[in-house]
Amino acid sequence: MLNKIIDRLKYEIKTVRRLLYHRLYVSPKSEKEVVERFHQLFYNAHLFGETWGKTRWLGVPTLKCPLDMWVYQEILFEERPDLIVECGTASGGSALYLASVCDLIGHGKILTVDLDEQPDRPGHPRITYLRGSSTSGDILDQVRAAIRPADRVLVILDSDHHQSHVLEELRLYGPLVSPGSRLIVEDTNLNGHPIDPEFGPGPMEAVEEFLKTHPEFEVDSSKEKFLMTFNPRGYLKKIGPA
Repeated sequence: MLNKIIDRLKYEIKTVRRLLYHRLYVSPKSEKEVVERFHQLFYNAHLFGETWGKTRWLGVPTLKCPLDMWVYQEILFEERPDLIVECGTASGGSALYLASVCDLIGHGKILTVDLDEQPDRPGHPRITYLRGSSTSGDILDQVRAAIRPADRVLVILDSDHHQSHVLEELRLYGPLVSPGSRLIVEDTNLNGHPIDPEFGPGPMEAVEEFLKTHPEFEVDSSKEKFLMTFNPRGYLKKIGPA
């Protein structure tokens, strides 16, 4: 037993020494450059049918970074939202993933919105599909009607990524998010943050504009702990009433 304890201590000391060396001799700038280069490599590989472009959950295409998907399950376990509103359904893989996590924790439903209808989307008792624009009055009425007074609501924005649309979604859906819960803006990596610099103003620019006039939300950088995320500065936490 004593030998095992000594071996463990030696291992921990070596680990600490490596971490100290890294912090002392590898600059934050160099670390950021490495992460950004890998981010670009990982993201652009989807053009060849690899990485996130080939990611599936239970056989259904799920156009997400797996690191972000892991963070999502941590958030769902910690916060146990009653309702998850997802703007942008695509093939339904992310909705199915969220429903599967809700199955595991025994709580939560998903309301997912998309302009396009796909007949082969997965069915699940926790998922409700809505067809229409996320910013239309009809869709918003249906979303609000699904929220009960005591519900804890989490919102994920992943539809049209242009700044004007995302900013409108932020303004419309922000009030629906429960205090202490999340408003997650996806694909803030677009427009050179650090990928696709030719995209034009997108989710990141919408977030920055939104935060100027909405102090009830703050960026939760702790959810970017895996260094690479498709949603930099996109994990917003509601810290107070609107």
